[in-house]
Amino acid sequence: MDGAEAKKSGMKFKLDKKVAMGAVVNICRLVLAVVFILSGFVKAVDPLGNQYKIDDYLEAMGMAEVLPSMVTLALSVAQSAFEFCLGIFMLFAIRRRLTSRLVLIVMLLMTPLTLWLALTNPISDCGCFGDAVVLTNWQTFWKNVVLLVMAIVVAWKPLKMFRFVSRSNQWIVINYTVLFVLAVSLWSLYDLPQFDFRPYRIGTDLAQGWQKMMDGEESPYADLFIEKVDDHEDITEQVLTDESYNFLLVAPYLDHADDSRFDLINELYEYAQDHQYGFYCLTSSLQESIDRWRDMTGAEYPFCFTDGTLLKTVVRSNPGLVLLKQGVVIGKWSHNRLPNIEPAQQSLPLEQLPIGSINADSTATKIVRLMLWFALPLALLSIADRTWMWTRWLRRRKHGSGSPEQSQQDPNNPNQIKQQEK
Repeated sequence: MDGAEAKKSGMKFKLDKKVAMGAVVNICRLVLAVVFILSGFVKAVDPLGNQYKIDDYLEAMGMAEVLPSMVTLALSVAQSAFEFCLGIFMLFAIRRRLTSRLVLIVMLLMTPLTLWLALTNPISDCGCFGDAVVLTNWQTFWKNVVLLVMAIVVAWKPLKMFRFVSRSNQWIVINYTVLFVLAVSLWSLYDLPQFDFRPYRIGTDLAQGWQKMMDGEESPYADLFIEKVDDHEDITEQVLTDESYNFLLVAPYLDHADDSRFDLINELYEYAQDHQYGFYCLTSSLQESIDRWRDMTGAEYPFCFTDGTLLKTVVRSNPGLVLLKQGVVIGKWSHNRLPNIEPAQQSLPLEQLPIGSINADSTATKIVRLMLWFALPLALLSIADRTWMWTRWLRRRKHGSGSPEQSQQDPNNPNQIKQQEK
């Protein structure tokens, strides 16, 4: 009797140990999934911002001229898609061995890299989460140390990750995830980032922030200045405190600016002139580039010097258009989606036009849209998949057969784990 009880106690201990190990693996798996999904998504919605960060890394390594701009942009899109897909695959336990090993490899590469950043501090932050969450280099390093430990745990026991979708339907999640994240990046390149985490987003009171900086308070607008090209007059305060509207055509580098919509830009300038609104082109280009742009486009609007890095932060388009009123950002447009004021509306002031007021979707609205387009379909797929597997198991059990998981050699079945680990 004592021997039987001891055997039973030993079996219970092994079972408890197995359950505990499974819980630890799945907790680590979920944390890694959330981090990779967030990291990949914030890069996907702002591929140009991630490209600028890649350029910063290359410059810090003395390789600034090695890769052309198109290559670094492609790397930006590929990196965001890779991280996002790894996070989703980890969340749904897709290709568990391969996914867990890839995550481990990523952490093995990133942890020493962030240690180098922390020790030498060549750039202010690693850009792991874009502009959404800014960490110091030391915070990033210790974050990666924790994630590396979790990645080791998951890679050690990958088959303990519980699946939300059976193997037969994983291809749906894989294809849908890849298409979704690439579509997000491509749309953000064509238009503007759907989520703007920068200090120049729509609705921001630049005048108030700039005044705080002038009063000696901490402010992200320390580099904000607008200086006329012709006479070098500083008109920053004039533009930010103007009670009327001001159009700012933002073109960090005119040599690389898209000139396909110059006719629409000139029409907007004429509209601004008719209604006595300010219209300035902000650039960091040299006079030679400005003269070349004037010759190509027939531009008559005034040009102003502004810091190039700041202009790339203001709007992710070259050129892009920003509309201010009393220093508040009313609207932002990429060169592909510039506002077109119809001839019948040319006589109307901006107050009576849709573009003259803030109409950007709230963050909550964008999150709901994201849930409807991506999260909800995957959740419905997971529910349908589990329901289908459950009904199959009930039918087989009724006929005295094993579960449907067994017929598919699904490693969720404890009886098959050892067989799959061989």
